[in-house]
Amino acid sequence: MATDSSSKKPLSFRASLIDSPVDIAALAAFRFLFGLMMSLAMVRFIAKGWVGEFYIQPSFYFTYPGFRWLHPWPGGWMHFHFVLLALLACGIALGCFYRICAVLFFVGFTYVELLDQTTYLNHYYLICLLSGLLAILPANRAWSVDAWRNPALRTDTAPAWTLNLLRFQAGVVYFFAGLAKFNADWLFKAEPLRIWLAARSDLPFVGPLLDKAWVAYGASWFGAAFDTSIVFLLLCPRTRKPAYLLAILFHVATWILFNIGMFPWVMLVAATVFFSPDWPRNLLLRINVFFGARSICPSFSQRISAMARRQSSHSASGFRANAAVFLLLVFYAAIQLALPIRSYLVSGTPAWTCTGFNCAWRVMIAEKSGYAEFYAFDPASDRRWKIPTEIYLTPRQEMMMDQDPDLIRQMARRMGDDLKQRGRRAVQINVESFATLNGRPSQRLINPGIDLAGPTTPGWILQLAY
Repeated sequence: MATDSSSKKPLSFRASLIDSPVDIAALAAFRFLFGLMMSLAMVRFIAKGWVGEFYIQPSFYFTYPGFRWLHPWPGGWMHFHFVLLALLACGIALGCFYRICAVLFFVGFTYVELLDQTTYLNHYYLICLLSGLLAILPANRAWSVDAWRNPALRTDTAPAWTLNLLRFQAGVVYFFAGLAKFNADWLFKAEPLRIWLAARSDLPFVGPLLDKAWVAYGASWFGAAFDTSIVFLLLCPRTRKPAYLLAILFHVATWILFNIGMFPWVMLVAATVFFSPDWPRNLLLRINVFFGARSICPSFSQRISAMARRQSSHSASGFRANAAVFLLLVFYAAIQLALPIRSYLVSGTPAWTCTGFNCAWRVMIAEKSGYAEFYAFDPASDRRWKIPTEIYLTPRQEMMMDQDPDLIRQMARRMGDDLKQRGRRAVQINVESFATLNGRPSQRLINPGIDLAGPTTPGWILQLAY
């Protein structure tokens, strides 16, 4: 148990993990790395043409419950929105008008992610969470433009909860991503890695190996072990350096082999919060020594650590967690644990039904594709006809919808509403929907006899045949 050097008395759980002062350097470094990465990500999003493809071209959006009132900005204003996000991310990195930039980036990025469910990605969700946390953390009180402009803001320490909150969030992602891999497909069939690795067998040097079953099995078991153990290895000083080197190799390999966007880089930046709080100062000290600048604060890290121990928890950056803040931290932690746990409490396979799949860190465990054809049926005339989805959706939206029952139902209800507006009030909407999961033969996803335009009954999603 942690002890206070002045009194030699054991610190309470709250004092050691919540209120005790720690070096603010790690928090400032995370702010800079996260802001820089987000700025580059927004520029990349614009350069790839995704702003137009995702938020301007579609005529229909799969909204989230409670957020149907959200709509994209008209015309070129969505491009301006992403330019503004890039500038706000730069403000976060530099700590310039930090609080305003962090709050606006969180609101602006979350707004974008709530526009259409087909754009959901785990790392986009994580970016929303991390930017929201940064909006409340004192990450601009060191190594920032704000601290340079206002010396009264400057401090060398922060309460432990500010760093531990980020550690908790990154740890939840890793742990539940690993826990989700303990399933029969991943461990005993090496799926979906067998499919994905075989598809990269054309790579030079390693390509022929990627088509081997034993490589897929080894990668599957290693991936499950890595995700569930890496947090503990990073927290232990003795294993921290080799663990982070392993994390770099692991995430770079997944970035090369699989189309998972920025997720590896987001996790590598997030993993830095598990280092010692003074790691940026130690790094700068070593760089100074390497270049011969031995006279520049040769024991700065040690002096800062001593200063932190002398400061009371009350004076640490003025961000001591009072009872209300402590309860909010507990509430936030409970939500972040409940969301992934809920996927183990629902009936059926989450990757098949999509119930409880999002926001649960079920990363890279499903290779799923499908197709859906919508039919309108008029009982009065006994007429049945196909409704083309191209009039509503872009090809990317249709691809994402075809594998998600809830999105298929949302599309059917929109079609039903359109027919009602045309005077066809008794028309039913049925769907012929098939999907395949992790190499299984294609099978029906939705009961074709159910009217998806009306209230659905239990059993409208067909169970996965193992």
